[in-house]
Amino acid sequence: MKGRSFNIPTTDTVKKTPPSRPLILCAFLLAGTTAMTRAAESDYPVPHPVTGQESRLMLNLKTTTGTDPKKIDFSKLTHLPSQHAILSDVRDKAGTRVHQHAYLAYYDGRYWAMWSDGPGGPIQGVDAEKHRNVVPHHDLPGTRNSYATSVDGVNWSEPADLTGPPRVDGFGWIARGLWVRDGELLALSSHFNAPGYPGEGLSLEAFRWNKEANKWEAHGTVLDDAMNNFPPKKLPNGQWMMTRRDHKRQVSVMVGGVEGFDQWKVHPMASYDGKGRPEEPYWYTLPDGKNIVGLIRDNSGSKRILRTFSTDSGESWSPIVQTNFPDATSKFFALRTSRGYHAFVSNANPKRRSPLTLAISKDGLVYTHLFYLVGERHIDYPHMIEEDGYLLIAFSGAKQTMEVLKVDLDDIDRLIAE
Repeated sequence: MKGRSFNIPTTDTVKKTPPSRPLILCAFLLAGTTAMTRAAESDYPVPHPVTGQESRLMLNLKTTTGTDPKKIDFSKLTHLPSQHAILSDVRDKAGTRVHQHAYLAYYDGRYWAMWSDGPGGPIQGVDAEKHRNVVPHHDLPGTRNSYATSVDGVNWSEPADLTGPPRVDGFGWIARGLWVRDGELLALSSHFNAPGYPGEGLSLEAFRWNKEANKWEAHGTVLDDAMNNFPPKKLPNGQWMMTRRDHKRQVSVMVGGVEGFDQWKVHPMASYDGKGRPEEPYWYTLPDGKNIVGLIRDNSGSKRILRTFSTDSGESWSPIVQTNFPDATSKFFALRTSRGYHAFVSNANPKRRSPLTLAISKDGLVYTHLFYLVGERHIDYPHMIEEDGYLLIAFSGAKQTMEVLKVDLDDIDRLIAE
């Protein structure tokens, strides 16, 4: 299903729903609402999924730089302690091999990781050592998916093949996440017409872990013309939902997955039409247990996270607003921890994909703490899970390493209490 167009508010304007109109409307229906002058950054209205949809406030570092992201000195952020491990390293290939799109899951007593593993664009005249901070080309024909497992999240098995070669010459596999459904572990991967995912032939496929045979097996098509961003999560109504892009870059959500892993309804979320360039959308349920916030990367150059709300389990979305949370135009991920607060991992430095940071929010709307995880090099595309009192965060280093950090929630508790 194709999304409709919308206008993303600039730093000078925001969109406000007229009081006489319903608050719960799709973003594409409200693209033409009247603009109003944006409040000063110190006077942002409080965000709320119903009464404060137009608020731009997503970051307020109360003890340091407040609501102005331009004041953040990323080199002086508090370092969050962690254990570090490298799952796979192909830097000695001088750019001819790529690791990207990290995903994690915990299943059957083990941590599981999967990622895109494929050829990279050759970089002539660059030796391995000099190439350590150079990012090779990616999403090329022949890309496969690899995986590894671990008992403790730090010591990992040798990487192994997950998908096998692409089914069609000129295509590739893009890793799309691990989904535990009805007691089974499914690996999701989009089969794409390389290079890059836009193009005819895109489909989202599933592979199932066969415990008896100790191997991955093709399980079937999840949805044609689809590439999700992260694996499905349960909605408050019990349905599964995940965000989706089609081969034309239209952004939507897929709702369903209960009757079958391949049973979904698609609802539009936004479009990629020149008025704004939404990419790699993500969502989570707010602490009230019923309303949903959607966060989106903006490829238009704003260097800010976009936000939208849904109060009807993803069937419609509020007008998309540009927040004050900085972003390097990269992928991000968030989850609500067992301690009650939300953790948001991203490349918050708008100038480059370094460092990798972790932001903390009590309400899932405004993030009040920002920590330094790892940096001084190109790092991106994180994913994160919580297990046994720890956050496990996977990411790619210069698209040539697959790495994880293991963060103790007790350390986060201590730092946000100071």
